Amino acid sequence: MEINLFEYFIDPGKRVFWVYILSSLVIATGYLYLLKNERRVNLSKKLWLSRSAILDYQYFFLSYFIKALFIVPIVIGANEIAFMSASFLLENFDYVRVRGFSYTEIMMMYTVSLFIISDFTRYWLHRFLHTIPFLWEFHKVHHSAKVLTPITFYRVHPVENILFGLRYSLTIGGVSGVFIYFFGAMIGVYEILGANGLLFIFSLLGSNLRHSHIKIKYPKVVENFLISPYQHQIHHSTRHFDKNFGGYLSIWDNLFGTIEFSKNVKTIKFGLREKSFEDLTELLLLPFKNLYLKRMR
Repeated sequence: MEINLFEYFIDPGKRVFWVYILSSLVIATGYLYLLKNERRVNLSKKLWLSRSAILDYQYFFLSYFIKALFIVPIVIGANEIAFMSASFLLENFDYVRVRGFSYTEIMMMYTVSLFIISDFTRYWLHRFLHTIPFLWEFHKVHHSAKVLTPITFYRVHPVENILFGLRYSLTIGGVSGVFIYFFGAMIGVYEILGANGLLFIFSLLGSNLRHSHIKIKYPKVVENFLISPYQHQIHHSTRHFDKNFGGYLSIWDNLFGTIEFSKNVKTIKFGLREKSFEDLTELLLLPFKNLYLKRMR
């Protein structure tokens, strides 16, 4: 297996694709130009070279190799799921070929369906990571960051990476299998530079700023549908772990009663209340230790 860490910066499917980083920098520059009082925090060495941020950078390198060597080989791929789900439908139900749609229309439906259903399953897995005590021990790794940088996105325990990998494969594969059953194998996604067009647009509009101290807020009417960077920062605050689980869309938070609007939260403090996850060893092993100690009580 070829290992290339730089693929994260040249792959449009990754959050830190260089185009997304550049667009976030442009947005952040405009924000700091308008709000001069925010410059001291956001341009401070105390943020970018803090102990928490440096741990993020270290873990980014380590987790890449863990994922490449141990997680990717064991997680079933979306193509396999698509084949199995399409085969199951064809074997157990009468074949129904939906006609009357152009290839362009099918592509549009497929692109939108992938985006919406993937965002829905991401919401629920994220919520379960908070509400199921066993899973929360692993998700604590992500919430242990005391400052937020775009690299904090990758402060995720390998167990959580496996769960999100399975979620992705089951969601993308399942939707693809259904579309193959109804429309045949000739389906495709609207892409921009090789990424789902909708994901590309949302990422271009500052997804990296969610893990930052750039407090960009949307009007409430917009935050009813789209997660603003500040709404996700609220989710990282010590008092609002149970709010704003959405990935790109906030409609799930709105629908299931977990939404918190930017205008309602004036100050936030990041990190866990207990002192923990101070080094790479703790990021990897402390969840297992905590679960063992709980079991022994």
